Order: sequence, then C-alpha cells, then structure tokens
Amino acid sequence: MHVTIWGWIGFNLFILFLLALDLGVFHRRSHAVSTKEAVLWTTAWIGMALIFNAGVYYFAGPDAGLQFLTGYLLEKSLSVDNIFVFVLLFSLFAVPPIYQHRLLFWGVLGALIMRGALIGVGAYLVSQFHWILYFFGIFLVFTGIKLLFQKEDETIEPERNPLVRALRRLMPVTSDYRGEKFFVREAGKLAATPLFVVLLIVETTDLLFAFDSIPAIFAVTQDPFIVYTSNVFAILGLRSLYFLLASVMDKFRFLKAGLSGILVFIGVKMLVMDIYHIPISLSLGVIAGILTISVLASLLIPESEKDAIAPVNHP
Repeated sequence: MHVTIWGWIGFNLFILFLLALDLGVFHRRSHAVSTKEAVLWTTAWIGMALIFNAGVYYFAGPDAGLQFLTGYLLEKSLSVDNIFVFVLLFSLFAVPPIYQHRLLFWGVLGALIMRGALIGVGAYLVSQFHWILYFFGIFLVFTGIKLLFQKEDETIEPERNPLVRALRRLMPVTSDYRGEKFFVREAGKLAATPLFVVLLIVETTDLLFAFDSIPAIFAVTQDPFIVYTSNVFAILGLRSLYFLLASVMDKFRFLKAGLSGILVFIGVKMLVMDIYHIPISLSLGVIAGILTISVLASLLIPESEKDAIAPVNHP
C-alpha cells in the first residue's frame, strides 16, 4: 500500500485532533467514567477503526483491507494484557477513579510515540534482514508459552522499575495525590506526585507489551502504514475498553490462555512462512475463533470449587 508523506502527516494530524478533542472538550473536567460513557466511547473508537478499514479496503483493495482488520483485531486482543496491568496498578496505588482517564490519556499518547518509533525500526529491519522474521516467530512462540504458565497472582513491584528508581534519585515524590497534577512545588523544590509514578509504570509496561505485539503484526503484514494505523486505532480504544471491562476482568478466566494461543499461532505462522503461506483470511478466522472460544469458555464453564474458595491476593 503506497502512502505519500502527506498521507502519513494527514493521518497523524487527524489522530492528534481526536486526542485534543477527547481531553480538551469531552474530558475537560476530571470525572469518574461511567459504564454508559465507556460503552459509548468504546463503540465510537471501534466505529472509527472500521470506517478507516473501509477506506483502506476501497482505496487499496480487499487484501490491504483484510490485513488491516486482522492486524487491528490482533493488536486489540493483545492489548487486553494492558488492562490486567491497569487494574492491578490502580489498585496498588489507590488511584482515585476521577483521575484515571487523564492518566490513561497521557499513557496512550506516550504509547503512540514509542510504538511509532518501534514500528519504524521493525519495518526497517524486516526490509533489510528477512531472517529476522524467524527470530520474531521464535520469540512469539516462547512468549505465548510463558504467558500460558504465568502465575495469576503475580504482583507489580514499583520499586523494581528502573525509571521509578531513577525518578526518586532525581526528585522527591509526594506522599499523597495533589489533584490531577503530575508535579508540584514544595518548599521551592519540584516534586513528583504518585500520579506521575503510576504514569511512568504505565509507559514502561506498554513498552514491554509492544515488544510482543509489534513483532506479531509483522506476521500479518509488512506494510508500515497498515502496521502503524492498526496499532494506533487499537491503542486509542484501550482507555474506554479498560473502563468497560475493569470490573469484570476476573470473570474471563481463560482469556490469558486464549492470548497465549494467539501468540503461538502467529509465531508458528512466521516460522513456516517460506514453506506455506497461511492466508490472511485464515489468520483472521483463527484469531477471532480463539478469542471467542476463550470468552465463551470463561462465561459458560463453571468455576471449580477449589478456585472459588481460593484466597485472592490483591496487591
């Protein structure tokens, strides 16, 4: 899909306009996001992604349209892991609901910048070194297997985050929140608030997840514009999806197993690409099928008595 420099600039200006509209108009005042509002915003972001998808289909053809849809669904499903982390993180730091949207807004903005840079590097490496796709494939299979056996009660340890440790060496951190501010001045010195500490952890966590999701989408398409735009639309809807699913995430017991299966499938697809090319339509069907099965299994299979009475370790 050939896109001129003006196409890239136009798309990014459009995304910046949407973000400015979001924070400057619709969320000008900090407030706790209701379920109804989360449903509306989730529907709006998915709708915009599908409209963009229709545009790709119309101007670049069915194959490019299917690549975008598959990449978007893949990135959307892998972003669910971010929501698990947000739930733990906001609970650990007791982030007031009224400030969570603002925090995630800046987290998403940082994620867009970091992922754009990583996609640029990834696209260059893939174009120069075809063999790196095999490395991506092995990495994704390993990550998928690791995710399957990951303990559910693993907690976040902020003090082990290198950026948090560096921040504490550079400046003091207030003991409590100061409204929606990330920094305040105390006794003439600049100090960070716990809200900024949480933002740092959100950004570093997304960076780690990007090392899984970005190699995965290169198995779907190596077109930089489709890789980038599908990532952007998946991330833009992450905030509203968090507010929609945060309270019920514990009900999707088999979702991590589903995400594990998706990563392994994408990794295998990369490893066999020179022997057998798995069609995009089949990839889309497999990803959608695994997600559907994991969600239905979580809802329909009764929780075992042992799991039901097991104590839950909250951070």
